[in-house]
Amino acid sequence: MRSHVATELLYTTVESPLGKLLLLLGDGHALRGLHMQEGRKAVSVDPGWRRSEEPFRSVQVQLEEYFAGRRAAFDLPLDLRGTPFQRGVWRALLRVPYGETLTYGELASRIGRPSAARAVGHANGANPLSVIVPCHRLVGANGALVDYGGGLERKQFLLSLEAAATERLARGLAYAASTSSSAARSTTPCSSPAS
Repeated sequence: MRSHVATELLYTTVESPLGKLLLLLGDGHALRGLHMQEGRKAVSVDPGWRRSEEPFRSVQVQLEEYFAGRRAAFDLPLDLRGTPFQRGVWRALLRVPYGETLTYGELASRIGRPSAARAVGHANGANPLSVIVPCHRLVGANGALVDYGGGLERKQFLLSLEAAATERLARGLAYAASTSSSAARSTTPCSSPAS
């Protein structure tokens, strides 16, 4: 007879511009959950979970960089648990570029299910890794902000944060290009002395 060994869940909480975030790890390595503790989708700490800070250091650093506008993508091991359809939607969300938005219908088309916009919405709402799996980048068919477990004000905050960071980067690249172009025009080519 095989014994079933339950994996101990580790957790911690961190403060963020969105309020308190609850982080969950299933194996001390892969992130299983990131839940906003304010809003209608708050998750309660289970008495069987064990609080631990150290395994979450990389997650905390990357979240701080993201909220400071210095990180556009997360580099973390993720443990996405859901139905095959949900996991497909969440993987597709990970490919939505930073600072951009898609409609639910556009994401449904990207995963080969163009008539499944409503199902995409349900899968998006079940996303266990908010912010990191960027469910906030999905908008309604008319571009309006719709339905977000953390509240529309938090969705707007995340989209504004990404838009501002993208704008700063674009201005920085434009400035760098203009200064290197000016430097190239002012440089005279070297000539070798006549022999």
